[in-house]
Order: sequence, then structure tokens, then C-alpha cells
Amino acid sequence: MERISTQGIFTAALLNLGETQQRQLDAARQVSSQKVAQDLKGYAGKAETLTAMRGAQTRINGLLDQNTVLKNRFTMQDIALGQLSGAAGGARQAITDALASGNVDTLMQDLRGFFTDATAALNTKSQGRYLFSGGQVNTQPSSASAMSDLTLAAPSTYFHNDQFVGTSQIDETSSVQGGMLADNLGLGLYNAFKDVQAFEQGGSGPFTGSLTTAQRTFLEGVLTQFDTAHTTAINAQARNGSVLKRIENTASDLNDRSTTMGGLIGKVTDVDMADAISRLQAAQTAVQASAEVFNVLKNSSLLNFLR
Repeated sequence: MERISTQGIFTAALLNLGETQQRQLDAARQVSSQKVAQDLKGYAGKAETLTAMRGAQTRINGLLDQNTVLKNRFTMQDIALGQLSGAAGGARQAITDALASGNVDTLMQDLRGFFTDATAALNTKSQGRYLFSGGQVNTQPSSASAMSDLTLAAPSTYFHNDQFVGTSQIDETSSVQGGMLADNLGLGLYNAFKDVQAFEQGGSGPFTGSLTTAQRTFLEGVLTQFDTAHTTAINAQARNGSVLKRIENTASDLNDRSTTMGGLIGKVTDVDMADAISRLQAAQTAVQASAEVFNVLKNSSLLNFLR
């Protein structure tokens, strides 16, 4: 007949109590965190798959962040190009109105305002950087401060952008090249403003009162320059809008992929709450039972009878 020592019984009871307490702790952690485990060791054979999926999600989220920055930039470019085309179109309209009315009293005042609008558009910033400076993002692309500056030096000397046009990645396989340069956008418009300013300062100026024959002939001729400048700005805005739409579509696709990947990761990492709560309750009951067994054994020791 085998004999079971008091020490052996106590050891077995303590081990059982410790195991049930550990199961209770593990179940409680899962319930509170809603995750299967706190680190990769807890996922055993699924750890490698989980690591790969998390890496893919990190890359997707990085591209999403990049697209958010690009979207902000191209949105600001759209606003700036709209202002530039508005300035060119407004200047053309002011000249057309003067030709129709035969009076040019306010023509130069109007044109100076549109020139200021055009320069402000070319000097637009996004996140503290000039949009149309090429690679020199901290250099103001146009230094002309007034329409009268254009007769002091060639209009091209007032542009300070370089010729760098960057390329940006929007997903794993696609990129966009949407940067635009101030001189390409504004030089034609500046030349048109300069011709008007030079005529104003010349022998057939200034533009006041009723139109003279020479003034009418000149203004009819310079309209073509403003038409071309307006078309240039409109076409640039259309190209920018096309790239912006592409960025938005790509971001939507990346969002869908990120959501899908999050769901796949969740299937591995997220705990079944109903099961976890059931296991926690079972573990709590087991701990109570183990503790009760240990308490009974403590009171059943042979030493109690020897006393």
C-alpha cells in the first residue's frame, strides 16, 4: 500500500493552486486588453505571419501619410493656380471693358491689382514651403513687388526658382510628378503686364480719360498675350486637378487595404471575448476550489491529531 506524505499532498495542492491562478491571470489579461497575447511569444506558430502582416500594414499607413501630405500640397496648388488664372482672366476682362467703353480711367488701377494677385499666387506656400520654387523651397519664387518693377529689368530676372521638379511615390508601384515652376506659369503673364506698363510710361500714355487710336490699337494687340497667359494657367490647373484626383483615388484604395489588413491582423490578435470571459469565470471558480482544497488539507494535517 502506497503512502502519501503530508508534504507531497501540500506540494500538489500548491502547484494546482498556482496553475489555476496563472490561468485566471492569463484570462484576465485577455479580457482587459482584448488581445490574445502581449508579445509575439504568445502567438506561437502565427508569430511569423503576424509580423509579416504588421509590416505590410506599416508600409500601407506610411503611404497613406505620404498621400495626405501630397493631397494638401496639390489642394493648395489648385487654389493658387485658380488665383493665377483669375488674375490673368481679370486683366483681360479689364482691357476688354476699357475697349468696349472707350474709357481707361481705372484701367491701370485694375491691372495693378491683378498683377498683385498673380504675384501672390506664384508665391503661395504650403506647410512653410514655397510651392513653385522647384527645389529651392525656402526661396520666394517671384520678387516683383509692383507692376512698375517690370520696366526696370527683364521680367525673367524676377523669378528665382530652379528647374527641379520632384517625383513622389503614391503607392508601391506608382508615382506622380506634379510640381510646377513659377517662371513657366507666370513669365508670359509678366511680359504682358510689362508691355502695358511700358506703353503707359511711353509717349502714347498715360491711360486716362477716353481711348486714343494708338491706345486702342495697342490694347487690342496685347489681349492675345493675356489670352495665352490665361490659357497657360487654366491648363496648369487642369493638370494639377488630374494629379489630385489620382492621389485621392489612391488614398481611398490604400484606406481599404489598411482596413482589410487590420481585419486580418485582428483575426490573429483579437481575443474571442465571450470565450475569454467564460475562461476567466472558470479560472476564478477553479482558484476558489483549489484554495478550499488547500485549506481543508491544512486542517487535516497529522500534526493536528498529534497535538
